[in-house]
Amino acid sequence: MSQMLAAVDGNLGSVGYGLAAIGPGVGVGIIFGNGTQALARQPEAAGLIRANQILGFAFCEALALIGLVMPFVY
Repeated sequence: MSQMLAAVDGNLGSVGYGLAAIGPGVGVGIIFGNGTQALARQPEAAGLIRANQILGFAFCEALALIGLVMPFVY
């Protein structure tokens, strides 16, 4: 006797992207959280800290965009 326990319909790529977006989301939170702490400790280095924050944010978002494109590749 064969019973179907669960049926999966639709595209699993969206589930994969949802899981892949967790990493960059955590990374962006860490970047801006630590950047805020660094600005509070050394306000005179605001320009350097902000530039590094923007660079780190761009790299994290690039990972999210790669995760968005990968389900369409296959």
